[in-house]
Amino acid sequence: MAEDRVEAVLQTLTLAQKASLCSGASSWTTRALPERGVPSVFMADGPTGLRKEDPEHAAENGGPSVKATCFPTEATLANSWDPALAASVGCAIGAECRAHEVAMLLAPGVNMKRSPLCGRNFEYYAEDPLLAGKLAASFIRGLQAQGVGCSLKHFAANNQETLRLTISSEVDERALREIYLRAFEIAVREAHPASVMCSYNRINGVHSADNKELLTDILRGEWGFDGIVVSDWGAVNDRVQGIRAGLDLEMPGSGNVNDAAILEAVKSEALSEKELNAVVRRLLRFVFARSEALTAPPQAHWDASQNHALAVRAAAESAVLLKNDAVLPLSREEKVLFVGEMARTPRCQGGGSSIVNAVQKQSALTAARRQGYEVLFAPGWSEKDTDAADDALVHEAVNAAAACDKIVLFLGLTDRYECEGEDRTQLQLPPAQVVLLHALHRCGKPLAVVL
Repeated sequence: MAEDRVEAVLQTLTLAQKASLCSGASSWTTRALPERGVPSVFMADGPTGLRKEDPEHAAENGGPSVKATCFPTEATLANSWDPALAASVGCAIGAECRAHEVAMLLAPGVNMKRSPLCGRNFEYYAEDPLLAGKLAASFIRGLQAQGVGCSLKHFAANNQETLRLTISSEVDERALREIYLRAFEIAVREAHPASVMCSYNRINGVHSADNKELLTDILRGEWGFDGIVVSDWGAVNDRVQGIRAGLDLEMPGSGNVNDAAILEAVKSEALSEKELNAVVRRLLRFVFARSEALTAPPQAHWDASQNHALAVRAAAESAVLLKNDAVLPLSREEKVLFVGEMARTPRCQGGGSSIVNAVQKQSALTAARRQGYEVLFAPGWSEKDTDAADDALVHEAVNAAAACDKIVLFLGLTDRYECEGEDRTQLQLPPAQVVLLHALHRCGKPLAVVL
């Protein structure tokens, strides 16, 4: 019956209407044709949680967006090695998406961590394709069980941020298949995502958005993918070639420029209407399925406290103890000093498009005190994002340590050192934090470092 509806609507569309459906109406919505019964659907960023832009909400945590649960990043969640946990997180995010009428979440990301310097590594699961693929498949199943589609990204070989718009990833066939495509293949075959998002970069000289071998021959032909391919935002190179290659939806659209290019190509017979119809057919299936899933019973609801508790559990189950020199566990009978601004103001997510406007924030300092630990605090370094150590703050922390039994030092990167859009240039911690670490180590007190 659904396929009958698609074919019936397709027969009523003019060439201009078909071309118009191939690009977004806005930054987050598909085109609607109400006179033909074609709805518009809304998309939003992930995968750490829902980031739905909404100008009515305060510009917190990177921009105006709805309040949502901030879950552990994919990099953290992968440390759990627990597909069931990934599925639970996907399910919870899906419930929040439904409640906010989001039809598709732009997540998860399964690009390989080829280098620890990649500025977006926090948003990818692993350097191992089997682990990444299995966790992504579980996340997708959890998310899509709520009636929300996923967009598996960034297809493919998008393993660096610096020059990501222009780089060509030169990869031989074996490495491409066994490393860079494997996680996508596992997720597509096992979880059937609603969408796959193509990347900005070229693969062996061919833009991902123009790559018929990638988008049609491998993805659809070999793996049996039956969803739509959407461009990363602004990743389209040649829209007509993209149609031929199997790129269905351009986001966020080109102000009708590419609609006109598609029309001209069909009229000049550079592009056949049959090729265009294949894309429009997939797009109609997609918008009908996604709009129907959002309105199907039961009505969506989510519990902020319950989802926060899941986020806390996921973080705990994903924590990794690297080394313990008889410092841990802490005792409630001990006087403990927490040092570092991140103990008070945690950095629980990376910078860029995945930033969640967290509905509930909880610091390690607050959590420890709530559980009855006697904890003193010293910031240790300035909140101003600078490399230079603040001698007064270091001296304050050292003096506070003298009156305590143990020290827990919180260190980590800020957005200045790690963010979408550029890669890191080195692996060192911020210099101010290193100075503080050495000063506290010289105190001779038992010292635990939390990264």
